[in-house]
Parts: sequence; structure tokens; C-alpha cells
Amino acid sequence: MIYGAYGFTGKLLVAEAVRRGHRPVLAGRNAAKLAEVAAAHDLEWIPLGLDDPQQLAQAIGPFDLVFNAAGPFIRTSQPMIAACLAGQTHYLDITGELAVFENTFRQGAAAKAAGITLMSGVGYDIVPSDCLARHVSDRLPGATHLETGLRMLADVSSGTVKSGLVNLENLPGGSVVRRDGRLVSRPLGRDTRVIRFSDGAEKTLVASPWGDLVTAYHTTGTPNITSYLAVPFRTGLPLLSRAASVALKVPGMRALAERAATLAFSGPDEAAQRSGRTYLWARATDEPGNSIEAWLETGEVYRFTALAGVRVVERVLAENPRGALTPGGAFGADFVLDIEGVTRYDALPVR
Repeated sequence: MIYGAYGFTGKLLVAEAVRRGHRPVLAGRNAAKLAEVAAAHDLEWIPLGLDDPQQLAQAIGPFDLVFNAAGPFIRTSQPMIAACLAGQTHYLDITGELAVFENTFRQGAAAKAAGITLMSGVGYDIVPSDCLARHVSDRLPGATHLETGLRMLADVSSGTVKSGLVNLENLPGGSVVRRDGRLVSRPLGRDTRVIRFSDGAEKTLVASPWGDLVTAYHTTGTPNITSYLAVPFRTGLPLLSRAASVALKVPGMRALAERAATLAFSGPDEAAQRSGRTYLWARATDEPGNSIEAWLETGEVYRFTALAGVRVVERVLAENPRGALTPGGAFGADFVLDIEGVTRYDALPVR
């Protein structure tokens, strides 16, 4: 089942699943939108809300796997995870929300007991960075510090913006790092790093609440993690993030912001999906100061999510791993190299 199949990313996932020979059942709350997507691919569909746990569990029970593409995942993931645990059904999603990652891992023992996989973040959040983090950590056993950096050249969908609002609302400082195994709040924009990417571009990135702070910790066990993200501007970020965090707690403000996001952000068009590139970097460092770096290039964010997400489905159904897992932890550092358009470098290429 693909839940949220009529959203921007959901439609891409459906198309990629069909292209690879799958016949998923489509589900979501809006029957009219579901029917339209299902008709385009000649697929079955069922209208399904998340408010009635018993009804949801009955609907999920017959399926081997549910792919949740409906965000914000802070609202949709837990009802669906509960239904999947009850029905012994594998659960995947494409969240980038730190609170959701943490909640998924808290249910790892229940997932093992049920004999299923719970895996959050099986798209651009966080397949490439998680696999790259494992790659550098595997090459430097005993690393105590891990840094990741991401540079994305893409338009965003309204769903991505809404998930970003969740992170802002739940992080008063706007950002977070992991220190000695604990997540520590930091003002957004205070911590920066200059990173040279594999295309030769040198950029100043800011420490940001990327999913690696949770997932790479489980994948590698590294106690100190900082994730950096390229942003259009840095001046005033601490003040803006604090103001946004406060504003989003005002009754009705988040709903208003989400409606605005729906109107303002439609995601990249097909041409941009075909031509877009993204760039990642990771460094593992041990206590004596030894370090290992690596770089990764991928295709456009949303196209990558569709390609990677369907391949995660295939691996989970074929291998039946158990527990709350990460892509890099479950399938290894090289899993990302199976995705079309991905190149990894262990040294900066000569351009």
C-alpha cells in the first residue's frame, strides 16, 4: 500500500513502483484525488483515514508493507505504525522530522517482536546521507565525531515545507546537534562550516536539524554528530527561527502556515527532476584526530526519493529485516550506489 498516493511525492512513488512492475494499492483520505491517480495507472484504491485505530488496523492487516508518503509525519506516522504492528505489516515513510525518527526507534523492540521492519526516512531524507555516514564510519572504526553536509539545488513541495514547519515548531533554537549521545539545542545559523563539494564549489553551510542526527547515530553509533545544510542566507537566522518557533505555537498559526505552503510550493517540474543534482559530504574523525572524508552526488531530490523508496520496498520484502532500522544500517553503505544517477568519491575529483 502507498498511503498519501496523491501528494507530490506520492505520485512520483506510484509512477516509479508501476515502472518497476509493482501493483500497489493506493490509499489516503481524499477519495476523489485517489481515484484520479489510480485511474491513471489502472490500480486499486481505498479511501482511508487515520482517526479510527480499529478500522485502520483492519485495512492494513492484509498488506505485507505500507509506504507512508503523507506528511506531516508527526500526525500520520504513529497511527500507521500502530496499525502495522498490530497487523505484522512492514512500515516505511519519507519523513525528515526528528521527532518522528525518534518515535520510530522507540518502537524497535515491538517491531522485532512483530517480525516487521519500521524504517523512517527512505527517500532523500535520509538514504544518501545515512549511507555516506556509514561509508566513512566503516573506514574509520572508533570514530567519535561525524559531520555531514548537504547542498540541494531544487524547488520544494508543500509537503517538504510542512515537515520543516514541524521541526521549527519543536526546536526552540531552530537547530540541534548531537553531543555525547544526546541531542542538544542550538541557535540556527550559529554553527557554520566551509565545505568543498565534489563539483568544486566551496560553500558555507549552517548546522541544521537533518535526520542524520538521529539516524546516523543508530547506523554508526558515533556519539557526536553535526549535520550541515546549505541555505540561501545566514544573516538573522537565529532571530528568524526563534520568531517562527514562537509564532507556530499561536493557535491556528500552523494551520495558516500550512495552507500558505500548499499555495506557494508546488515542487520541481519534470525537467527539473531530470536535470537536478544534489551534493553531499561526510567526515568521520576519531579521538587522535584521524579523519576520513567522502563525497556523494545524486539526482534531484524528489526523483531520488521515488527511485530510492521503491528499492527500499523491494529490499525489505525480499529480506524481511526486523526492528526499527535505517537504510544504511539495514542494507549497507553501498546501497545508495544502486540508485540511478549516484556517484561516490573518496577523494575530491579533478574538475
